[in-house]
Amino acid sequence: MIARTPRGFRDILPREALARERITAVVRERFSAAGYLPVETPLLEDRSVLERGARIKDSAFQLFDSDGTLLMLRPDLTLPVARLVAGRVGADRLPARFRYEAPVVREEPSLRGQPRQFTQLGVELVGEDGAAAEVEVVRLLGDALAALEVPDWRIVFGSVTPLKALLDACAPTPAFRERVLSLVHDSDLVTLNEAIASEPALAPEQARALREVPRLCGGAEVIDRLDVLLAEAGVPAGERGTDELAELARALEDLFRAGRLSFDFSIINSFDYYTGIIFKGYAEGIAASLASGGRYDAVLANLGRPGLAACGFALSLERLQEVLGEPGESGVVTPGVRVAARPIRIAVPKGSLFKPCVAALEAAGLPTAELRDLGRKLIVRDGDVEYVIVRAQDAPAFVGHGGADCGICGRDSLVEADLDLLQLVDLGFGGCRFVVAEPRDKAGEAESNYEWRGTVRVATKYPRITQQYYDSIGQQVDIVTLHGNIELGPIVGMADRIVDITATGTTLAENDLVIVDEVLPCTARFFAGPAAYRCDRRIRDLARRLAEVSHEGGRQ
Repeated sequence: MIARTPRGFRDILPREALARERITAVVRERFSAAGYLPVETPLLEDRSVLERGARIKDSAFQLFDSDGTLLMLRPDLTLPVARLVAGRVGADRLPARFRYEAPVVREEPSLRGQPRQFTQLGVELVGEDGAAAEVEVVRLLGDALAALEVPDWRIVFGSVTPLKALLDACAPTPAFRERVLSLVHDSDLVTLNEAIASEPALAPEQARALREVPRLCGGAEVIDRLDVLLAEAGVPAGERGTDELAELARALEDLFRAGRLSFDFSIINSFDYYTGIIFKGYAEGIAASLASGGRYDAVLANLGRPGLAACGFALSLERLQEVLGEPGESGVVTPGVRVAARPIRIAVPKGSLFKPCVAALEAAGLPTAELRDLGRKLIVRDGDVEYVIVRAQDAPAFVGHGGADCGICGRDSLVEADLDLLQLVDLGFGGCRFVVAEPRDKAGEAESNYEWRGTVRVATKYPRITQQYYDSIGQQVDIVTLHGNIELGPIVGMADRIVDITATGTTLAENDLVIVDEVLPCTARFFAGPAAYRCDRRIRDLARRLAEVSHEGGRQ
């Protein structure tokens, strides 16, 4: 018998524990010097109380108290500290500056292989003027990253205000509004463009603003472009949020000039939590963010303390370790010296997508000569680009886990991977579609079986796409996951129908299967990891050039 720990949890031995102590001590000293006082909150929280503050995703770590109260292990520290402030901190003790260092427990389906318990080092500033609070906590985050000598760190800003104001002004229906918010939250900018294009009620200026706002990135100059887009779309000046962003940029001008701060409105997510700016901290050499935070006044209001400005952030101790190394010392670069630009690493799919992928990269101006004589090589260096040759289904995993900066694969692979990735460009090639099909001689049986069984049995290689489709039509589904010869499922009686991918329908016809519904169209997409996209201009430039190539190809 192996004395193992539960999945996602681990022991920490002395060498690593000492490194964690060193990192924590540096951060604690910076927070303390800025006047932040320590607080501790319970490991267990009343779920119903936290849900009053903000929507909480389903958690694997819940239990019932002896009186029937549903408890949960805290998924972060911001909500518990907000609860503490709402219930325990009077107006005479505001503004309140609190710091914490404590473990949280969270299930993230999109981060498979990552710890489910990790430690947050964070601060919350409550009751200070909004703009002043934002400037203070952002400077404090930068101070902590600099004190740790994190290599090539930077902080990226977004804001929920401009997009929500834009949707208030132009969304033709509540359903469209929720669709746009969901797509931006999921970083699916390709499907966002499709949703905008298919909405006839939008004026051209409104459609342009909805397309461009989530793609705006750069220095303080992007605020002017944001203001123009919102003005043309009919958003009143006082509702755009651009004055607050300009004030923030002026107050942090030195960090913008040093290349430590930038704006990127693809970061506008968590709409039910944050009410103003959102920011994330990144560093060279890690695919995930080191820190995240923002303005969350609505949480305090939901907990019974309206009118209080609240802003804060939390650093991940585990991700700091990943950057600084197990000993907890940077050692990666000489302090104060910027990291030399390394090659862009692109995940290139094998198989049917390979040739059109190479053609698109060449048309976008990248060197591809070495790709044309690939042989059995898995990594190809050509100029300042490294190509990682992978299966299309694996491309999202390589990018999502830091093995590549960006990549190309079919839409289906991105849906099935369900990772935190930005979908940027529909490249237009590799076209196919997902369909529901059944044997011709069993027409009507699926409906009959659904009547008495209450579920439909479906064989597929694509369980996530299948689940999403049946959720969208309101039917319960039992999925039989197969890895080949999907057509056999209903033929031999294992399933009622199949969900599969088809280009011509030939295989279906040869097995006497007929299509009964369309699920979704699928083409190749260019995508990137959030850190790479937000911190490396070369990735954004490549996305722009590929969009131009795709547009030109579509017109021919």
